[in-house]
Amino acid sequence: MIYVIATIEVVPGKRQDFLREFHRIVPLVQAEQGCLMYEPTEDVETNIAAQGPVRENVVTIVEKWSSMEELEAHLIAPHMLEYRTRVKSLVASVGLQILQPAAAP
Repeated sequence: MIYVIATIEVVPGKRQDFLREFHRIVPLVQAEQGCLMYEPTEDVETNIAAQGPVRENVVTIVEKWSSMEELEAHLIAPHMLEYRTRVKSLVASVGLQILQPAAAP
């Protein structure tokens, strides 16, 4: 099992444009072999002290894949290459964290 947390910082004022483009690819990605979860999320205001401030220009993508090979295939899928071209001017930066379940000691 592979988890991906993708932190997308969008250009100020372009979050809705980015989300519109992102939602266009969600069904295509969810149909890919090995995709178990693919969902954009946004910060929510809470009273939980450990949480940082709401990031207005950030969209966090939460993904779950059956294997690293299927994640790697996703990254080069034609619809993903096209999507990256469409959102290039909307994205200020991208951070990825690729994770796996931690084994018991």
